[in-house]
Amino acid sequence: MSIVETVSTQMKEAMRAKDKLRLSVLRSMRTAFLNEMKKDNSEKVSDEVCISLLRKLEKQRKESIEAFEKAGREEQAAAERAEQSILQEFLPQLADEEQTRAWVQEAIASSGAEQPGDMGRVMGAMMKAHKGEIDGTLAKNIAAEILSS
Repeated sequence: MSIVETVSTQMKEAMRAKDKLRLSVLRSMRTAFLNEMKKDNSEKVSDEVCISLLRKLEKQRKESIEAFEKAGREEQAAAERAEQSILQEFLPQLADEEQTRAWVQEAIASSGAEQPGDMGRVMGAMMKAHKGEIDGTLAKNIAAEILSS
């Protein structure tokens, strides 16, 4: 079953269970999928595109959590964390730091990068090879650490 179908099915289940939080998150996910379909008048969205859209939604939640925590609004941060955990159910697990470090070193070697100014080449190679499998921020931090040493 595709991600779009799974979300639709779980929306119905959340409605029956009167789970307002889950229903709200699933609706926002479905809206993102429908908006993507409207862009080119297609009737389907591939799972790869769905994952990309869900990563964007997850990133928005992460940024909201940070903003709410800085403002001392812990209740809103907790609500965003709950929404983020529902989103993460639909996302594949990202590589851990050890695996990311290995991939960054491979990308540095293959791109011939030697200094921090070569970060773009490294990140380009990383995202081409491991898009959707890697946390871009973590990869960027590791690449910066390796290239600056």
